[in-house]
Amino acid sequence: MNILVIGSGGRENAIALAVKKSPLCTNLISAPGNPGMERLGKCIPVDVSNPNAIADLAEKEKIDLTIVGPEVPLVNGVIDEFRKRGLRAFGPVKGAAALEGSKAFSKNFMKKYGIPTAAYETFTDLNAALEFLKAHPAPIVVKASGLAAGKGAVVCMTDAEAIAAVEEMLGDKAVFGESGKTVVIEEFMEGEEASLFAVCDGKDYVLLSSAQDHKRVFDGDKGPNTGGMGAYTPAPVVTDEILATVKSQIIEPTLRGMIAEGSPYTGVLYVGIMVTKNGPKVVEYNCRLGDPECQVVLPAYDGDVLALFDAAEKGELKNFNAPKAPKGSAAIVVIASEGYPGAYQKGKEISGIEDAEAIGAMVVHAGTKMQNGKLVTAGGRVLGVVGVGKDLQAALDKAYEGCAKIHFDGAFFRKDIGQKGLAKCKK
Repeated sequence: MNILVIGSGGRENAIALAVKKSPLCTNLISAPGNPGMERLGKCIPVDVSNPNAIADLAEKEKIDLTIVGPEVPLVNGVIDEFRKRGLRAFGPVKGAAALEGSKAFSKNFMKKYGIPTAAYETFTDLNAALEFLKAHPAPIVVKASGLAAGKGAVVCMTDAEAIAAVEEMLGDKAVFGESGKTVVIEEFMEGEEASLFAVCDGKDYVLLSSAQDHKRVFDGDKGPNTGGMGAYTPAPVVTDEILATVKSQIIEPTLRGMIAEGSPYTGVLYVGIMVTKNGPKVVEYNCRLGDPECQVVLPAYDGDVLALFDAAEKGELKNFNAPKAPKGSAAIVVIASEGYPGAYQKGKEISGIEDAEAIGAMVVHAGTKMQNGKLVTAGGRVLGVVGVGKDLQAALDKAYEGCAKIHFDGAFFRKDIGQKGLAKCKK
């Protein structure tokens, strides 16, 4: 098969690595790709926000299956465009991708179909939102309804933080632009978060292993939220009992609901859950693999990733023979640029990737580029170092051993990835 992977981040590098291993893959193209993906096949520039440009590329390159990594082209309707042209692409149509594209839509959807989530209200008027906050003191969560690159949800532990968040979104600053013109304010849920990924064909699904992300920038879950500083799989907080509840009360009703809405869900359904004292509740939906969770759940999948995605796109998961359990554990540690998630410098030369790979770590590129023949930093999250092992400790040891080999000015990473998981494993 001639495969096209859309995207340029760590998630897409991990997808490309997994796809390249499949005997079904005869040729791999990435668009726009990154230096890590360039090692696996040709990279071609494309505007990922433009469904027509992506479809044109697939036609020109005679692609058999396109795998769309980021949310923007999905929310913009790239799958609809492919289907209109008779092309094959793995992902949800625009109507289904609205589960991520609009928090207001997803919350109303969950309410309509009885899917457990936090109580909420939706606002477009600043004064109405501020009045609501007076009657609902912190802790509380304020979310921009639209896409905000993973940074549109603010957990407010004080009333002042909640007021500031609402004013930033609905006031004159409008920090999230159009994405923040509708705001969802919801109850604060106590518990532990985890991520689950269902590969769906519209009716049936295959569940990948559970994962736990680390959003805060510093050790001890301190500092501002980021796109993710590390992750591990499987997540011990997701017990067999929790998993059964998630399947019956969240994933299956979601798939039935999307059929009823006229947009059967194909592609990867990401369900972020909070494991509360009253059971698992949905924190958010995403319409694609998570980043950095993708970089651990795909290496832990003990089967052919491309065969799985191909069967899902064809609507053939009902009889698909998927492995029942992950292959050991996997962990990723993200190496970031000094200053991230705030202002940071680019263009710092990177060394040591080959040394990290030589000891068995997998290195994925997230924010890198080639400049004058040298690999340099080009983003806040620069690289992800992945370790796979028989258990979580072994996976973390390998990832951190790899991190120690990689260097660039201002590089930093969290030293406590996976500690919650390790603590549960020892109980």
